Amino acid sequence: MLFLISLLSLFANILSVEAAELTAPIYCNATSQCPEEFPCCSQFGQCGTGQYCINNCNPKFSFSIDSCVPMPVCKDSSTKFDDYSSKVLNADTYLNNASAADWTYSGYLVDYPDEDSMILAMPKNSGGSVLSTTRYMWYGKVSARLKSSHLGGVVSSMILFSNVQDEIDIEFIGADLNTVQTNFYWEGTLNYTNSANMTTSNTFENYHDYEIDWHEDYITWSIDGVVGRTLYKNQTYNETTGIYEFPQTPSRIQISIWPGGNATSAPGTIAWAGGAINWDAPDIQDPGYYYMMVQEANITCYDPPANVKKNGTKSYIYTSNKDFTQDSIMISDKDFVLENSAWTGLNLTEGAKAKPSEAKASSKLSSSHNSTSSASSTAFHNSTSSTMHHNSTLTSITSMFSNSTSQSSTKHASTTSKTSERKSTASKTDPSTLQTTTKSSQSSSTSTSTIRNQKDSNTGAITKLNGLCAIIVAILTALLA
Repeated sequence: MLFLISLLSLFANILSVEAAELTAPIYCNATSQCPEEFPCCSQFGQCGTGQYCINNCNPKFSFSIDSCVPMPVCKDSSTKFDDYSSKVLNADTYLNNASAADWTYSGYLVDYPDEDSMILAMPKNSGGSVLSTTRYMWYGKVSARLKSSHLGGVVSSMILFSNVQDEIDIEFIGADLNTVQTNFYWEGTLNYTNSANMTTSNTFENYHDYEIDWHEDYITWSIDGVVGRTLYKNQTYNETTGIYEFPQTPSRIQISIWPGGNATSAPGTIAWAGGAINWDAPDIQDPGYYYMMVQEANITCYDPPANVKKNGTKSYIYTSNKDFTQDSIMISDKDFVLENSAWTGLNLTEGAKAKPSEAKASSKLSSSHNSTSSASSTAFHNSTSSTMHHNSTLTSITSMFSNSTSQSSTKHASTTSKTSERKSTASKTDPSTLQTTTKSSQSSSTSTSTIRNQKDSNTGAITKLNGLCAIIVAILTALLA
């Protein structure tokens, strides 16, 4: 009898370990590429399908360079963010149909008609919000008229970010409202000498026009039409590698607010962000969140490099994994819209037409994709659909956000805070105009808190394992009775 009990207990432990392994994230990095089953390496270093293959999917660490979905080519656009939140697509359900909208979001959006603008909000203990273009820009000019957030630990930003983590930044530290930080990265390589500052008047109180003008051989950063910094490509030449460490690959534009001073951030990040964030600041009480505001954004596309390979006009694709510079990019006619969240770039490459039921992965997303806490807002979940925008039944925005307890340490999820007069106005905004998702998305390569989509195959296996464990427990109980 004791032998049987021991054997069953051992079997139960084995099943528990198997179940844990099935739910564990699959990480991807320079020494570990994604498996074919979950071939896409997200910008946060985890493998999956669907949205993992769209939103800054990193081809360097994916199963193959065509695992990531082709990138929609740049198109000139001009956006006024007046009464605009309903036109922004939810990044959690977006399948790369760039013709459907110019922008996607993760986090929390609020229309602010008093200033013909849109708020990107960061409720208490959240990761903030991020607004991203649906198309990629391969050299061009982007300008945005916006107000940053404020207070220590709160970071606002406007950046260009590529799939291989080329990056051009304008960032605002809430503790220093007269300084605008500029920075650039090449393929995610951290180089702390790349940063330089510009000065302006209070970025929280005043709208300013911020511009990044990105050419093949130089970049300028400007405020209100005045160039504050110029970087030339020839300044970035690495004599050892023979490579220009200059941002040179197609990038999305992202505007965001995120808690750099969160307790889960690295000490150096907290110090850079102006210290620990105060989650009990007056903004958290009224209107119920930190915030930034964006009023307008304009994108002008430049011609691609003269020697670019062309086999169409629809999408950018990587053709070589040698060094992931601009020489490895082609303009093609490859499709870039996924049929469902189980699809990857490999489906498009093979011309596959898999039915959702035959897919390897579920179209469901984790309800708190970047959360480091199992807790989430009861009020939010009861009032909002995870795939619809206007189902809020709460009577105030403040009550909507007051119960948000999802923790995040990630970069580039945005929020803004305001003066008391503006806060009162914002808190009276009709809650039906509030757009929310349970995912806080970031664009930084330093984030590691995102969780891989749970796959149908894993879910079925876990269900069976849990059932077997329950049977074993029942047998043990009967034997011991």
